Amino acid sequence: MVSDAEPLAKGVVERIGQPGSTLHYQLDGKDAGLKKVRCKDHHTAIEIIVDILTDSRHGAIASKSEIDGIGHRVVHGGEEFKESTLITKKVIRSIEKYSELAPLHNPPSLSGIRACSKILAGIPQVAVFDTSFHQTMPQEAFLYGLPFGYYIRYGIRRYGFHGTSHRFVSEEAARVLRRPPASLKLVTCHLGNGCSITAVSGGRSVDTSMGFTPLEGLLMGTRSGDLDPAAVLYILEKEGLTIAEVNDVLNKQSGLFGISGISNDMRDILKGAKGNGKKAGRCRAAIEIYVYRIKKYIGAYQAAMGGLDAVIFTAGIGENNPWIVRRVAAELKGVVSRKTKFLTIPTNEELLIARDTYNIIKKR
Repeated sequence: MVSDAEPLAKGVVERIGQPGSTLHYQLDGKDAGLKKVRCKDHHTAIEIIVDILTDSRHGAIASKSEIDGIGHRVVHGGEEFKESTLITKKVIRSIEKYSELAPLHNPPSLSGIRACSKILAGIPQVAVFDTSFHQTMPQEAFLYGLPFGYYIRYGIRRYGFHGTSHRFVSEEAARVLRRPPASLKLVTCHLGNGCSITAVSGGRSVDTSMGFTPLEGLLMGTRSGDLDPAAVLYILEKEGLTIAEVNDVLNKQSGLFGISGISNDMRDILKGAKGNGKKAGRCRAAIEIYVYRIKKYIGAYQAAMGGLDAVIFTAGIGENNPWIVRRVAAELKGVVSRKTKFLTIPTNEELLIARDTYNIIKKR
């Protein structure tokens, strides 16, 4: 049974299909360190993981027959998936269809699903979608001011992302506050290299900052966040860029990196902000814009929900930079109620995926 106890194993295979693939894992609390591996594709990565979990040479923690289920994080499920679901041939076809909306994320997820189907044949698999938590948003929150036909024909609307993280920390906040989720109005702030904020009312997402893609919303590590679309057209004309090149600018050259000119890492920017030179000024500007947008979204979502019980900070920057919590709380003084709590809650998307997988397979 899935509990909140420490996991028996955890790890990651990085740089799949690239030179210098690496493996880092812990087994029964023992860190095996960073190892170089030959990993040409996701099928190979799954083979490596299963071998570590089941082979006695590595101190196996299970046999293949003891693996009862496999959970997968899938970024995009469109409007079709409002909750986690057992993976079937029909679900796979849908994930393929939504690959057009998440070309960098859904195809690798499919590769992992197909690899598990061969290596761990017959074991049920569950898809946990990043977009599903946000499918409770009302139409006024998810529709854009575009001709309605674009929504009907192409599904252009706000989908929102980081849903697994927002759902996990909102549920944890209810536990910490010792109140039922249905009684709470929360703003959850997932702040990492990618950043998003969600308004959670009564345990349901009612608005979120990311949109049709993860580009919209807050200032992020290398993503621009909100901007006037006409500015993109202007840059296209002035710089003579292709669509692919301007997409690269918006997703990989903007955000904290674009403004500071030195890094997408908040730690580097905080160091760079010390001093009086131009670089220090740009770093300070990046920090101020970053904090301002967080504050602005929190205020907007408080208005949208008609109240605010707590603000939760999570993910890499949110969990490790207490000054952000103090700064935002101070700047919202007099705007939010004195009873509003500001909490830092570490996210644990893997645990939520494990819980959903267990519950779905148990019902089956």
